[in-house]
Amino acid sequence: MNKSELIEHIARQADISKAAATRALEAVIGGVKTTLKKGGSVSIVGFGTFAVTKRAARVGRNPRTKEPIKIKSAKVPKFRPGKGLKDAVN
Repeated sequence: MNKSELIEHIARQADISKAAATRALEAVIGGVKTTLKKGGSVSIVGFGTFAVTKRAARVGRNPRTKEPIKIKSAKVPKFRPGKGLKDAVN
């Protein structure tokens, strides 16, 4: 399912227009991005938790030349599924 299919699904399930569903989805995504940018986490009970973790600097290899290269440390978003989502999938 891509973003436009998700918007159609939201509009159908909530009995709202596609424009309203788009605004709602954009608001949720924007809220998650803003919170993660500030270093917080977003927990949705029954679904899961979005959080930011720090990936340490490390040495990798250039696949073409096989030379070692330095990879900088980085903050990366992570998603940890909740029990409700795990149960729904299994």
